[in-house]
Amino acid sequence: MIDINSIFSIKSASEFKVAALAVFNFQVANNPVYKNYVSSLKIKPEQVEHIEQIPFLPIEFYKTHRIETTGLLSKNPTVFSSSGTTGSITSKHYVNDITVYEKSYLNAFRLAYGDIKNYCVLALLPSYLEREGSSLVYMADDLIKKSEHPKSGFYLKNYDELIITLQQLADKKQKVILLGVTYALLDLIEQFPLFKFPKDKLIVMETGGMKGKRKEIVREELHDILCSGFGVSDIHSEYGMTELLSQAYSKGNGIFTTPPWMHVLIRDTNDPFSYLPDGRTGGINIIDLANIHSCSFIATQDLGKIKEAQKNNPSTSFEVLGRFDNSDIRGCNLLIQ
Repeated sequence: MIDINSIFSIKSASEFKVAALAVFNFQVANNPVYKNYVSSLKIKPEQVEHIEQIPFLPIEFYKTHRIETTGLLSKNPTVFSSSGTTGSITSKHYVNDITVYEKSYLNAFRLAYGDIKNYCVLALLPSYLEREGSSLVYMADDLIKKSEHPKSGFYLKNYDELIITLQQLADKKQKVILLGVTYALLDLIEQFPLFKFPKDKLIVMETGGMKGKRKEIVREELHDILCSGFGVSDIHSEYGMTELLSQAYSKGNGIFTTPPWMHVLIRDTNDPFSYLPDGRTGGINIIDLANIHSCSFIATQDLGKIKEAQKNNPSTSFEVLGRFDNSDIRGCNLLIQ
C-alpha cells in the first residue's frame, strides 16, 4: 500500500524516483486498465527500473474506460468530468478519496503562493460553473472558503459587482487572486477598460482556453492584452485538467513549475516511447503521484518543452505550446484500438 502523505513530502529527485516506481508497481498490479495496457506493450513490470521506462497511458482512455486502482475503491467516489461540445464524449475521473485531491491542490498552492489566508480569492469561471463535475470549481470553491475573506467568491456574468469588489479591495490594499477563464477576463477588461489595481496586490491567473467563445490567440498576445487591461506586470496561469489531481503554476511568461510530486517528460511526436532533450518540442507526458486512485502516468495531447534541467530538484519547469490535432497523434492513439 502506498502512503499518500509520503508523496506530498517529496523533496528530492531521488525521493521522487523511488515513489514513482513504487506507484507504478502498485498501479500495474491493481489497476486493470493500466495493467492491460502495459501488458499489450509486452512490458514486464519487474524490468522497469527508471522513470523513462514507465509506460504512459494515453489520456483518451479517460473517455472510454473507467480508470481505477481497485485496491483503493470506494462505494461513493467523487466523479470529475471534462467539458465538451454537445454530443461529444467527455473524460471522467473517479476519485475514491477526495481528501487526496484536497491535499494536492492545497500543498501545491502553498508551495507556489504561500498561505491562502493572505488572499481574497475571486473566481470568474462561467463556463465551469455552468456545468456539473468540474474539478477546477471544486478546487476554487475550497480555496475561497479557506481564504476566510468575506469578499472571496464566485462570479458568473455579474461583471459590475466584480469590478466594485475589486475596487474596494484595491482601496484596502488587499492581496487578491483573480482566477478566471480566459475569455471572461477579456470580456471584463473590454467592459471596464479604465480599471487599475496596485501591481503588487493583484494576481491575475488565467486557466486557458476560449471555450469556443472567442478566437484563440497566441499566449504572448493574450498576456500583453491582459497585462495592459489589468495594469499588472505578468499574467499567472494554472495548468491542470480533469484527468489530473495536481496543478502546475506559472508566474509569468508561460513557464510552469510542477510541485515535487508531479513531473513532466517530453515524448517524441513520431515515437511516443522515446523522449526528447530539454528545449525540444514534443508531447507532454505527466507523472502525477496524486493520481493514486486512477493512473499516475498520463500521455497528454498537449505540446510543450522543458525549459531547464532539474538535476537535484524533483520539480519541472516547462512551457505549453499548443495541442495535437487528430492528425498529429501518431503512436498513442493506435494503442487505444
